Amino acid sequence: MRTFLSIFQILLSIVLMAAVMLQPRKQGRGGIFGGATMADPTANQWSRFTGLSKLTVVLCALFMVNSLVLLIL
Repeated sequence: MRTFLSIFQILLSIVLMAAVMLQPRKQGRGGIFGGATMADPTANQWSRFTGLSKLTVVLCALFMVNSLVLLIL
């Protein structure tokens, strides 16, 4: 089981790196610092993301959960 999860972790990290590098570059300060965000008060936060951004969030969550499971095992 640990071997399978380790191999899955490696593959997940490669796919996550590819998803991050494929995202378009934004101009100005990043959204992490509170700048360059175009908040729409009528839309929820999840609908503002592109498909690639949603994929990156899901891959990141899987990576973190898999890391915690590998830590426990």
